[in-house]
Amino acid sequence: MSRSQVAASPPADPFGAFCTDNHVAQPGAAQGPLGGLSFAAKDVFDVAGSTTGFGHPAWLASHEPAHETAAAVTRLIDAGADLIGRTISDELCYSLSGENPHYGTPTNPRTPDRLPGGSSSGSAVAVAGGLADFAIGTDCGGSVRVPASYCGLYGMRPTHGSIPLAGVSRFAPRFDTIGWFARDAATLKRVGEVLLGDVLPGDDASTPGFRRMILADDAFERTDPAIRQAIAPGLEAIERLIGTREHGVLSPEGLDRWLETFRTAQAGEVWASLGAWIGEHRPSFGKGVGERLSFASTITPDAALAARARADAIAIELVGRIGADDLICLPTTPTLAPLRGTASDEVEIDYRRRTMELLCSAGLGGLPQLTIPVGTVDGAPVGLSIMARRGKDRALLQLAVDAFA
Repeated sequence: MSRSQVAASPPADPFGAFCTDNHVAQPGAAQGPLGGLSFAAKDVFDVAGSTTGFGHPAWLASHEPAHETAAAVTRLIDAGADLIGRTISDELCYSLSGENPHYGTPTNPRTPDRLPGGSSSGSAVAVAGGLADFAIGTDCGGSVRVPASYCGLYGMRPTHGSIPLAGVSRFAPRFDTIGWFARDAATLKRVGEVLLGDVLPGDDASTPGFRRMILADDAFERTDPAIRQAIAPGLEAIERLIGTREHGVLSPEGLDRWLETFRTAQAGEVWASLGAWIGEHRPSFGKGVGERLSFASTITPDAALAARARADAIAIELVGRIGADDLICLPTTPTLAPLRGTASDEVEIDYRRRTMELLCSAGLGGLPQLTIPVGTVDGAPVGLSIMARRGKDRALLQLAVDAFA
């Protein structure tokens, strides 16, 4: 869609990816590095003159239109990309399934009988369904990485703090990042060059990015055998570039213990961000999100502070253990996307917890992680993740292009 064709209503949408109650669109600049590309933005990004919904009708009804446009959206528009619509988010971003009881669950274009993943579900679906060239979302616990994996996309969670969060709905700032989706590695890199802005310390894609490939054995051990098998060709493609592969672990004390730290620290921040609004408006929530918010309300300030201190210690530990030339490889998710209609309790226990054990390392360490579509199992996409130390974002993007373009 050209900038002269940016519509006053959402594009034709057979997948239910776009918001209809607060649609917004804006043409990109006449010239720029993203000229000719269209993009969609998760319903957490402010656009001046329009109201952000944060995935919940009560939030939409209780907030005024934004006075300024989110910094990330402005960067993309200034670079020539056309904003064509807002996309469905899980309620207040507090889910990984992609389900929304108020607006409906977007249909996964790659495997319609399975969930699309969340909370940036609409953004992933818009790209996977060919409705937008790329899309932006947010990733706190895995909300870009999971839907990218489930929908067969490239997805990037950048180094924490590398892209300004100005104009983005506040959730859990210690872990929140802006991420993006694309159908190919070259477009993912092209968008990253705009969003990341100036080169981060230690991130120079013009020099060899990685010299040591490390398989995170504790992540692979938690992953279904069929997914490990589907990932193998992707690992071989990376090994051909780097030359060797080694084995290691992400968490010497156990990923389950790291997840408890992440879960408590995140919940404390979520309640600090949203508790007052929830108390005032008493909105209704779906089962899984409601249970997590109820848990968040029980986190005392002392418990939140202790969990955050432990998270900071883990981040320091990861800096010490991941070298500047190290590339960490792990499955993005340990299972296939759940089937639509799977019981909430099963989604929470068999999918969310197992998946969060793999995802929490990047959040705790503030690390960049890029998921790559490398195959399918029973027709459902499978993602392989590459992760590195803070600031190696451009090197990850370049490796994805070199190995998989």
